[in-house]
Amino acid sequence: MALILNIDTALDNANITLAEDGGVVSSRFNESQKDHTAWLQPAIQNLMTEASVGMQQLNAVGINIGPGSYTGLRIGLSAAKGICYALSIPLITEVSLKLLAFSAIHYANNSKSEQFPPRILFCPMIDARRMEVFAAIYDHALQVIMEPRSMILDRNSFEDQLKRQKMLFLGNATIKFRQVCQNQQAIFKEIPLNPIALATLTYANFIGNNFAELAYTEPLYLKEFFTRQTGHR
Repeated sequence: MALILNIDTALDNANITLAEDGGVVSSRFNESQKDHTAWLQPAIQNLMTEASVGMQQLNAVGINIGPGSYTGLRIGLSAAKGICYALSIPLITEVSLKLLAFSAIHYANNSKSEQFPPRILFCPMIDARRMEVFAAIYDHALQVIMEPRSMILDRNSFEDQLKRQKMLFLGNATIKFRQVCQNQQAIFKEIPLNPIALATLTYANFIGNNFAELAYTEPLYLKEFFTRQTGHR
């Protein structure tokens, strides 16, 4: 049996889950991004108490390392590392874009009201200000077609892929692309990130002994961060 605490403070809505062998046992959510810092530690304590599980019973901690909110990424990873160091348990990392793609695939596989083409590609997008987004492309087996990257959107974005097959775009930045995209092969859908995604993928990593280097793991920013006041990173 594997008990994994999963932490996700990368995006607008934060969530933590306690998962047993990939299945969610208990969960907590926070919809106010500015409150993630104050919310996280008490939420972890309440989550563990509700599940009647002691911290010492954890086998690993899973974390969404981004891309996403700079502050949110640092908050989540710091908490995850602290728990791993204190308990001498492994850290497991996953990428927010992959988690969004998993959520879309799960939705497509389980939707009774909508049918999607069998070869459709999934393109999660995360807002990175103005017309810039963090994006990646995955197929129905969650294989990477385009590695996560930062990019500036225009009407010709993803033109090569859209010539060959339909693509489903999701995430909090798709409204930007929808405003400029003229391609009928593009499908836009609001599909929220499903907490099952992180629980499932971190468990798969756990049984595969795919652990992060605890001392050297950093958030996946995908671009340099500069403060408005000083211009320094």
